[in-house]
Amino acid sequence: MLGKNSVFLQLASHPVQLSRIVAAGSAAGLPSPPASSKELRMSNDLSRRAFLAGVSATVCALPNRGRAAEAPRGLAARPGAATTGQLPATAILGFDGVTPGPLLRYRQGDTLNVRFDNGLKLPATIHWHGMRGDNAMEGVAPLTQSAVAPGAGFDYRRALPEPGLFLYRPSVYGKTPELMGRGLKGLLIVDETTPLEADVDLAVALDDWRLDPRGQFVEDFGALSASQGESRTQTQLIVNGGPSPAVHGARPGARVRLRLANLAGARLMMLTFDGVQPFVIAIDSQPCDAFEPVRRSIPVAPGARFEVMFDMPESEGARARLIMRDPNGADRDLVVVTAKGVKVNKRDKISGLPQNPTLPPEIKLANARKLDLIISPPAKSSGSLWTINGVQTGGYGGAPLFRVKTGTPVSLGFVNRSPVHLAMHAHGQAMRLLHDLDDGWEPYWRNGVIVPPGKTKHVAFVADAPGKWALHDDILEHEAAGLATWFEID
Repeated sequence: MLGKNSVFLQLASHPVQLSRIVAAGSAAGLPSPPASSKELRMSNDLSRRAFLAGVSATVCALPNRGRAAEAPRGLAARPGAATTGQLPATAILGFDGVTPGPLLRYRQGDTLNVRFDNGLKLPATIHWHGMRGDNAMEGVAPLTQSAVAPGAGFDYRRALPEPGLFLYRPSVYGKTPELMGRGLKGLLIVDETTPLEADVDLAVALDDWRLDPRGQFVEDFGALSASQGESRTQTQLIVNGGPSPAVHGARPGARVRLRLANLAGARLMMLTFDGVQPFVIAIDSQPCDAFEPVRRSIPVAPGARFEVMFDMPESEGARARLIMRDPNGADRDLVVVTAKGVKVNKRDKISGLPQNPTLPPEIKLANARKLDLIISPPAKSSGSLWTINGVQTGGYGGAPLFRVKTGTPVSLGFVNRSPVHLAMHAHGQAMRLLHDLDDGWEPYWRNGVIVPPGKTKHVAFVADAPGKWALHDDILEHEAAGLATWFEID
């Protein structure tokens, strides 16, 4: 959606740069930290100017804290068009007619106040992916609200007590693959009260589209083969609505904050940094102790978010590269940042963000409600659904998988009896990924976990917000084909 040249916007004392990135690949899990811790043009210039103006207004409003609470921000789902290279314009569905939708940006402590209008022929909602609490504003139909009918609207209003990188997207059981697959998705940033010092702030949205020779979406949303297997992996790799690689310049030695999100419906991505030393500072919206990932690589499942900081090389012309690792060896540059200009004075070592004080320092597993979910795929060449513990769940209209009281520790085992990866996601919760071989856990919080074929992964969390919470596979065709259930916190 952004042009080949970067868009710089002033926020506080440092520029904010919106970038593009695209990726593909597969991943089995996130390596543990060390023990010590061409462009996409819109179908017309007016659409593009409207998008950029919306982003500019959002970012420039940030210094006036609380402004978001004064009046609703309109956000409409409606048809649009986009081009991604040599193909004709692609008919899309987008928030405000663009994909990804306008960048929504707030400060910690603000109130999100959005009036959603559905200008589509399909029912829709807005789900605030990754946010905890406030179950009534979850936007999951039919679990927490009725789907917003074509021509109707819904007011979303919720406090933003936690900073982080989030997604906003529809969640309508059985319809989500098509809605998101046609482009209805976007990024939301809640900045810390005191942001980390950085010279460049890059927000990047990964996506992929399946297009026919005419440049239009292939009409196979919800196909049986996709719901049973690795799902609807696309052919056109997209970054913020445009192709890769994204090319940028930064001063030698400049500190870069990269906010990275996977908005694809199915693709598991393995991303590697080259030419710089990256440090992960947050995962799935929650801060973690800054650490360098093993082999400078991170696996990014659908719906996952990573925040990474690195310092540019100090030599003029040196490059920092983000690479997609392909299992077939067809690696691709996704982002290339070239050092040029006046050198930035060397800074102190990269440090992490403050830890979230509302999350428990430990989870008392001995007192936890423990439950294994044995996940089995649909029978081949049939219209059957995925099952959990031998039962077709009925999605979000069936009975809850379990109920617990607020404050109860919960431990879930995801037992993958299928031949494909799963990306299991518990709404509204921050989870610890438990170690496979002992009773410890990884030193970061997750919304979801990748479960390799034939493997089991365990997670734990404290049930700290009442309501009905979705539990499903973030590979969207799997969710629509029954790999979806819910639990209730009283």
